[in-house]
Amino acid sequence: MYKVRVERLIDKPIDDVFEILTNHAQYTQFPGIKESTLLEPGNTEPNGEGALRYIDAGKMRLKERIIGFERPNSMAYHIESSEPFFIDLKKGEITFTEEQGGTRVIWVSEGYIKTPIIGPLLDRLFEGQFAQGFGAMLKHVAKAS
Repeated sequence: MYKVRVERLIDKPIDDVFEILTNHAQYTQFPGIKESTLLEPGNTEPNGEGALRYIDAGKMRLKERIIGFERPNSMAYHIESSEPFFIDLKKGEITFTEEQGGTRVIWVSEGYIKTPIIGPLLDRLFEGQFAQGFGAMLKHVAKAS
């Protein structure tokens, strides 16, 4: 099982940080994201609960369903499909808290790479890559104007 927890204090208002990290159309601004498309809109707003989005991150392509959405404090997601490996996501959530005039973001992802024999090895490999990717996204948010 891989477990990733990335935390960063961003010197921006919570509403701005929440919007950047939950708006699928803006994901192509992040390093490594080639495409991000909304396949199905959410129940009450396009990127909200129920939304299905496709993300092409080069080495990994996935369809994520938004399963929790509380503006501006949290978003939870589930991976419905992924390529080239199937990810059995047990927990995927981003929480946002106002702190010191900015926003503390905590991004948690836990799951398994479901591949016979080498799955546990891939879990360890992807754990580092996921942590690096999430961290790069948060760093980009912090630097964005």
